[in-house]
Amino acid sequence: MTSMLSSDAGSSMAPRTLPPSMIERITLIMDLFERPHTRRTLEQVCRCTGLPRSTAYRILEQLVRMRWLDRTDIGYRLGSRSLGLGGRDVGHSPLRVAAAPVLQELALRTELVVHLAVLDGPDIYYLDKVGGRSAVEVPSRVGGRVPAHCTALGKAMLAWVPPEHVEAQLGGMLLRCTARSIGDFAVLHRELSRIRAGHGLTFERGECFSGIGCVSMAVRNTDGPVGALSVVGAADAALERVAPLVVEATRTVADALYGEPPRRTERRYAAS
Repeated sequence: MTSMLSSDAGSSMAPRTLPPSMIERITLIMDLFERPHTRRTLEQVCRCTGLPRSTAYRILEQLVRMRWLDRTDIGYRLGSRSLGLGGRDVGHSPLRVAAAPVLQELALRTELVVHLAVLDGPDIYYLDKVGGRSAVEVPSRVGGRVPAHCTALGKAMLAWVPPEHVEAQLGGMLLRCTARSIGDFAVLHRELSRIRAGHGLTFERGECFSGIGCVSMAVRNTDGPVGALSVVGAADAALERVAPLVVEATRTVADALYGEPPRRTERRYAAS
């Protein structure tokens, strides 16, 4: 056991006795994620916990499947279930702060309801909703959840999830909210490909709530989508006229968070 540990964790690490129980091993791993945005690679987890690489990888992937952790291009981070233990919005505070004045301005300029949401497993989770008196006519609420593939918000974010991970993200099934909801993965993948080809701008009409349409765009960093903004109107409204304002607002939020809207994911899927 000691020789295996030395091989996995590196020769500079003193041999240690592995915790006997799975709970203790999981705790060793979860203790490494001190803050909502902490990233840890598999190599870092092995080095800090002393767990063999195969054991650490197996536990990490189980935690990803259960949404305790998320897997990104540069390592693992806390997932929606972990963040929810301390208040689901805690991990999204920087996004909410950056977006707040932009949402207000967008609502004033369009005179329509504006949303801010994030992906949460197969759903979107509404972080904010702005729109004055007209907001009561839109059946969404802060803290509410709806299937991601039925909304412009969700599809705007799913378009930047690696295509091979989309079905796992959605739990392998597509529930319909209305008769216009997408219920087939082949159709969904074609839709997501069109969204990527259109640089992320997404429209939806009556797929989540009958009679209601939406235009949305995702806020992204180099890992992928971190959230999305949308403007909501009647399903037959000319939402194309407010689309440039949505693009501008999304870029303003991304610039506030990261300095400049990222391009890496756009290049990665350009040929899809």
